[in-house]
Amino acid sequence: MSSVLDGFAVVGEPANLLYCLVGVVIGMLIGVLPGLGPAATIAILLPVTYGMEPVTAVIMLAGIFYGAQYGGTITSVLLRLPGEASSVVTVFDGHALARQGRAGAALGIAAIGSFIGGTLAVGALSLVAPVVAAYALDFGPPEYTVLALLGIMLVATISSGGRTRALAAAGIGLLLATVGRDDFTSAERFTFANLSLADGLDFVPIAMGLFGLGEILHNLEERHRAVQAPAEVTKVWPGRADLRQSSGAIGRGSVIGFALGILPGGGAVLSSMAAYALEKRRSRHPERFGHGAIEGVAAPETANNAAATSSFIPLLSLGIPANATMAVIFGALLIQGVTPGPQLVTEHPELFWGVVNSMYIGNVLLLIMSIPLLGVFVRILRVRGTVLAPITVLITLVGAYTVNNSVFDIGLVIAFGVLGYLMKKAGFDPGPMVLAFVLGSLLETSLRRSLLLFDGDPTGFLTRPISGILFAVFLAVILLPLAQTLLRRHRPAALVPAAPSALRDPAPETEEQE
Repeated sequence: MSSVLDGFAVVGEPANLLYCLVGVVIGMLIGVLPGLGPAATIAILLPVTYGMEPVTAVIMLAGIFYGAQYGGTITSVLLRLPGEASSVVTVFDGHALARQGRAGAALGIAAIGSFIGGTLAVGALSLVAPVVAAYALDFGPPEYTVLALLGIMLVATISSGGRTRALAAAGIGLLLATVGRDDFTSAERFTFANLSLADGLDFVPIAMGLFGLGEILHNLEERHRAVQAPAEVTKVWPGRADLRQSSGAIGRGSVIGFALGILPGGGAVLSSMAAYALEKRRSRHPERFGHGAIEGVAAPETANNAAATSSFIPLLSLGIPANATMAVIFGALLIQGVTPGPQLVTEHPELFWGVVNSMYIGNVLLLIMSIPLLGVFVRILRVRGTVLAPITVLITLVGAYTVNNSVFDIGLVIAFGVLGYLMKKAGFDPGPMVLAFVLGSLLETSLRRSLLLFDGDPTGFLTRPISGILFAVFLAVILLPLAQTLLRRHRPAALVPAAPSALRDPAPETEEQE
């Protein structure tokens, strides 16, 4: 208990409070800029941390990370451009709400959900970190393999284009994830002797092309249905009905985000996807999702912020970075002469508890700053489409270029923009493709390591308790929709009494007309 109180004393130092504020502000700003994510920003700022105390440096970098989770929401809602991979799911309902003139409600509920999810995750982190660390050690390649498969199957449930098309798009995403050097043999795959493809495709040009240029091209072709800003947005705070409707989604998103965030490889992307899928399955009206369901914003935004917080558990207590951003922060700690791992809590308690407790303050600062600024963000919707389109293209191309300073990435954005346009025309949702691409590298690496571990025997996944349970859940995700479909087909014949022939005769004609 004394260590926890000492951690609050560390956070209360003026320098640490200042850099906590600086980190959150920078995180929100870079989240608003599509392409320039927290990993790239933290990497750029690493030289700045050389002259800082280790606690101060990590507090600032942590603020950038969870601040960017909300910042990515802003462009997802207003411009249909996810600033982060974890914001891809928010696009589905967030942008639909913005087109209905309810961007303020979407951004407001995202801010509230982010605050609640992050705060609850910090509290849980403080209480159960030792227990979670012990369980996280039991996760190996087999568990990650089944977890990735489960995430890809969940992709089919979040798409508004149908399960078959969603799985087809996910298959393309998995294929794209194989581009580059093989991690095991170093053989080049699908690079066509192009050095720019040797390290694989980056998330930024894929997401910016599919969601940015693809949407713009689609709207330019159908000018009469182009996205137009509402005439006036009067409310920048969710009403009581929205809060009541989202309360359950926020609670469940907090639990899902924390649980999946502590698993290396889970993180904010899988958490937001799983939270969205759960809300859609639980809803009595799942057809609302993708067309402006407020729970479709609350659940993933709560989950990704909770996961961003809980992902510090494997980093600080086990020395295992859960995602790319954590890997950069891991490097920052090494630069400071601090080695993350099980001994960190005892050897550097001021750093461990200082960083953990700074997240309480950071989430409060995030909520305080985000709500008053909602009006500023919503005003972007009032810009005419003819002005907004070229601005969006410029932001997209500049954001993609700044990640690697590569003109080749701009070409990829254009190529995927054309692909996104064709997918929209054919009725395919690009979301599953992007999400499967993100999970593809984890799936391939974990699967091949698992097969080496089991000497090529695939039944080995069932012999491990955790992977066996996850595999059972995976089968349930596949079989449950099939069972529901069969029940719907047989239920009318079993429950509805036989009708007179005069009433039964029109039925075949009605079906033919449909």
